[in-house]
Amino acid sequence: MELGRLEYLQALVTEFQVTDSTEAKEQVLANLANFAYDPGNYAYLRQLQVLDLFLDMLTEDNETLVEFAMGGLCNLCLDKTNKEYILEANGVEPIINCLSSSNEETVVSAVTTLMFLTTPRSRAQTTALPVVECMLRFSLSANTRLSNLASIFLQDYCSPPQVEEARNLSKHTAVGIPLPKD
Repeated sequence: MELGRLEYLQALVTEFQVTDSTEAKEQVLANLANFAYDPGNYAYLRQLQVLDLFLDMLTEDNETLVEFAMGGLCNLCLDKTNKEYILEANGVEPIINCLSSSNEETVVSAVTTLMFLTTPRSRAQTTALPVVECMLRFSLSANTRLSNLASIFLQDYCSPPQVEEARNLSKHTAVGIPLPKD
């Protein structure tokens, strides 16, 4: 039975790589992101380099592909091996860039992923000043999901001096990251 799972996931990856249809790519990426939710698939997804596929899709112009890739990474990064892989593949920067998406699901997944990726070694990057500034803005959002998530990020992942520095800086600068559409 396990061999069948690997073969099925391989077929999805192959379909993604060979199809010219944007709609088919979106559907396949959505399926891969859903399979990333099951820890039983983690080793197969690593073997098939799906983490790299998700990371590559974060820079696409197609917001739907970015949303599904970000969701897939969010599902995968609770696993220690996947977390280390994403960190070593310089995945934090493209994830941070997803905070400026106009797609709410992409932003929520990006914030959650940054939380999951925060380790003593990665904390300086995941809680860099621009990220903390962004979380302060999100914490004021009318979108309850986003404001609650950003508030948790600020409380649990940032030090009080970091938050204060970002608050003081925000008073003096115009932050250019738009809030996602509600």
